[in-house]
Amino acid sequence: MNLHAAILADAPKLATPVAPGWQLILAFLVGIAVIVVLITVVHLHPFLSLIFGALAVGMVAGENLEKVLKSFSDGFGSTAASVGILIALGAMFAKLLADSGGADEIVDTIVGHASPRALPWAMALVGAIIGLPMFFEIGLVLLMPVIYLVSRRSQLSLVTVGIPALAGLSAMHGFVPPHPGPLAAISLLHADLGLTLAFGVVVAIPTIIVAGPLFGKLAGRWVVVQAPDTFGSGELSSEESGHARRPSFPVTLFSVLLPVVLMLGKALVDIFIDNENQWFRITFDVLGTPLVALLIAVIVGIFTLGRGAGMSRTDVMKCVESGLPPVAGIILIVAAGGGFKQVLVDSGIGTLLADWAKDANISVILLAWVLAVLIRLATGSATVATITASALVLQLVEGLSSGMVSLVVLAVGAGSLFFSHVNDAGFWLVNQYFRISVVQTIKTWSLMETVLSVTGLGVVMLLSLAI
Repeated sequence: MNLHAAILADAPKLATPVAPGWQLILAFLVGIAVIVVLITVVHLHPFLSLIFGALAVGMVAGENLEKVLKSFSDGFGSTAASVGILIALGAMFAKLLADSGGADEIVDTIVGHASPRALPWAMALVGAIIGLPMFFEIGLVLLMPVIYLVSRRSQLSLVTVGIPALAGLSAMHGFVPPHPGPLAAISLLHADLGLTLAFGVVVAIPTIIVAGPLFGKLAGRWVVVQAPDTFGSGELSSEESGHARRPSFPVTLFSVLLPVVLMLGKALVDIFIDNENQWFRITFDVLGTPLVALLIAVIVGIFTLGRGAGMSRTDVMKCVESGLPPVAGIILIVAAGGGFKQVLVDSGIGTLLADWAKDANISVILLAWVLAVLIRLATGSATVATITASALVLQLVEGLSSGMVSLVVLAVGAGSLFFSHVNDAGFWLVNQYFRISVVQTIKTWSLMETVLSVTGLGVVMLLSLAI
């Protein structure tokens, strides 16, 4: 049954191809190759690499350089406006959650009530909850001392305990807004955010189970590694590392889930209340807007998390401010990815791909996943893969219901997680924190990401049968 029967009447139109098909395909391949070489060989920052990749696409396609620069600037600006603010607010909230001890409270409460056999499942739940508001890298750094501690106490392999937590973090990053990738895809494809959020949670749960505790048990047999005795400058237990007073578990959970509930509430009200002028719907339309929902979460978090942990007003303000510098690079990369996307759109390559896909009678969901997989393998960036794949299927979502468009977004998200390897920063983070070899990292982390991607696609395909 269709959960949202409204058709995307304002679906964007792609540009007329500016060159023959073979030239546009060559331009696309050259652009991707330039990005890959600059990131992996030259070790140039992805922000600069995306700029050069966009210029390469335009030049090979034979476009006027001034037009290419305008396309890039337009895409950069629109993406920064729609996604950059949300990333900044999300970073502020994540910093509050970490510094207040709220994240420790979630971890201690859930892990403390789990038996040794249930620990991998508990760690998957912890990873998913922490992963809701936090970027993958921040969540990984936050969870590593806990993963070490749980591994030693339970006498389980670090991989058996750690992989489920990483699966929870990664799934949230790929499937659930307000993470940059899903937000960018939602914005590009004009998907319904609340509906995508709801479907994202539905897809994430079975995907985390398969890629987390189930695969983690298998990977733990392949790679047996014990947790080191120290963590950086010295590992502390959650009680020692937290504040003297920290927010309670219910208060912390309320703070984390508040923006999610607001956005979901907007989706449900839009579905079940037809009268657009009714005050109830108008109220939820405002409160459930991503910017407003996250802004409310930050304001509420200042009191429930910051002040709730006994932090002074000055400490709270410093905490909120310190959350911004680490994500400045992320915002620039996401915005540059939007610029690269716009160059591709304006060249007309999306039109060619759409025509080819329609003639070949390929499922839009499967095509979106395959494109994201190829770009993920090539660039190592889940965000770049998400943005580029979304741009390439832009015309294919015209006329689809809101539910189907949301599933296309999730298919792109699943593809963007496929087989993280040496050109992905996350690969090296796991490699260093787990203190394992490159081969062992591939056998654990890379395969886990692949299982996550394929399982996610499978769940999305199943959901598409009911939409």
